[in-house]
Amino acid sequence: MKKQNDKKQKHATAYWKENLTYLAILLPIWFLVSYGGGILLKDWLDQFQIGGFKLGFWFAQQGSIYVFIILIFVYVGLMNKLDKKYGYDK
Repeated sequence: MKKQNDKKQKHATAYWKENLTYLAILLPIWFLVSYGGGILLKDWLDQFQIGGFKLGFWFAQQGSIYVFIILIFVYVGLMNKLDKKYGYDK
């Protein structure tokens, strides 16, 4: 019984570690787009336009929200694959 519990624990630990890896990749992307694009790089991005608006303004108002929604769908897709890989999709 102890071997089975150890195996389940290792399985769950590997699953959680992979989940944290996904988060460690996706959250900095969100941070860079929202904080970097909307605040830090705003002046440089303002030399470009999208839809008639300066790109820095667009990232601060719209772009970071769109990227956040895209990242949610990417995360859901990655987690569905991870669930299947570790047998948690049932």
